[in-house]
Amino acid sequence: MSPLVFLLLVFLVSIAAGFLGSLLGLGGGVIVIPVLTLLFDVDIRLAIGASIVSVIATSSGAAAAYVREKITNIRIGMFLEIATTIGAVTGAVLAALVHAEMLFTVFGVILVLSVIPLLRKISGEQNVNTVGDRWAQSLGLAGRYYDQSLGKEVEYRADRTPLGFGMMYVAGLISGLLGIGSGPFKVLAMDLGMRLPVKVSSATSNFMIGVTAAASAGIYFLRGDVNPFVAAPVALGVLLGASVGARWLPRVRNNLIRGVFAVVLVAVALQMIIRGAGVGV
Repeated sequence: MSPLVFLLLVFLVSIAAGFLGSLLGLGGGVIVIPVLTLLFDVDIRLAIGASIVSVIATSSGAAAAYVREKITNIRIGMFLEIATTIGAVTGAVLAALVHAEMLFTVFGVILVLSVIPLLRKISGEQNVNTVGDRWAQSLGLAGRYYDQSLGKEVEYRADRTPLGFGMMYVAGLISGLLGIGSGPFKVLAMDLGMRLPVKVSSATSNFMIGVTAAASAGIYFLRGDVNPFVAAPVALGVLLGASVGARWLPRVRNNLIRGVFAVVLVAVALQMIIRGAGVGV
């Protein structure tokens, strides 16, 4: 494959990754890493380095739109970033000590777990919480947004804040280790852990993933795991896709996209686990 064809194909795939990543709050790395490693035979460490850069691009392209719509809770996001940033730095350091095969296996398992928040969104479950715990009350972790599908304003307050904070450290650890932005786990921490509305969890996740990735990007760069030939088309494609995805969100049937994406996640996860086990390699 010629370098020009490689750049073009990676750019096109990254557009799709950024588009879906911005809609679901997952980060483009969930798609970019498997594609680079399984289809283009890129070393997984270079794929993770490129994904770290693309995650920052995803956050830049989609987060601004959600902030303007007042769905993102910036106060909650900045508070939880304390945990994710510490976790991201820890994960980036550990990444150099873990064998590539183990990274494939861990990534595959994480993709399987990523299906959980998607299935919850498909079911349309809503968290009802108007009181919140004492931590949320002390820190002012509450908010409101207008839900177009319900046609009314929704008020909410965070609950089980220590649990959510701990889950965010794990999310940051995963982000630094695998370069995927750990959007699914941020959504899990806010949706299941802190009982925030799903739309707030997704929008705030988009806001947070860029900051988390930036915390570990410097370590990957200094270690030589960020190859401009790979990272540049990935970052540009993801940024374009994320910007388009943010504009399309109000018009797209999210349940249909999430259902299809859940199937894709499971299929890719199985391939990554098989690759990590050394089968067919």
